[in-house]
Amino acid sequence: MTIHREGYKSIAIGTSVFVLLNLLSFYIWSDHLPWLSWIIFLLTLGLLIFLISFFRIPKRAFTIQDNAIIAPADGKVVVIEEVQADEYFTDRRIQVSIFMSPLNVHVNRNPVSGEVLYSQYHKGKYLVAWHPKSSTENERHSVVYRTNGKEILVKQIAGALAKRICNYLKPGMQVKQCDEMGFIKFGSRVDLLLPLDAKINVKIGDKPQGGVTVIATL
Repeated sequence: MTIHREGYKSIAIGTSVFVLLNLLSFYIWSDHLPWLSWIIFLLTLGLLIFLISFFRIPKRAFTIQDNAIIAPADGKVVVIEEVQADEYFTDRRIQVSIFMSPLNVHVNRNPVSGEVLYSQYHKGKYLVAWHPKSSTENERHSVVYRTNGKEILVKQIAGALAKRICNYLKPGMQVKQCDEMGFIKFGSRVDLLLPLDAKINVKIGDKPQGGVTVIATL
């Protein structure tokens, strides 16, 4: 396991706060209230461990499959439905949404290999990620890929806690399946808009792994 580069600054700040709080705690209370110092130590250590684990990149054997759409994120499948596209596309699409809790790995990966046709950031609200309107009203970043003559859209959507979406893609780039496309800090969601003829391989409640699970085939 390694730590994602987006976490270096946050972990450095968290470690500094951890050290400072515990130095002050042991200096002030260790003689008279040692139990309180230990409680503060254990609570802050737990928060620091959580912060470090949030930015983890676990080692995985990625799934590389030409006709497959691989999960761009870890999480839980919360939506599978036919929708009217509201960005880039004008036709109807199959939407598959993956909710990412703060405990999930938050690296986002390219679901396919191909060309990036569109990459656009949108400012927005911070509704909870499972809210029906989060796809259209929250802060988000949308990317469209063309692969094997077909186009799919992936939305990185901020949640109530997420305040920063990182995306590394620009139009015209040629990308490889399962390479990093970006990162979302804290709870969030990823939507895929797929062609109607895509064969969906997951169901509501499934827990896909980013870069591993086949969401659909084209």
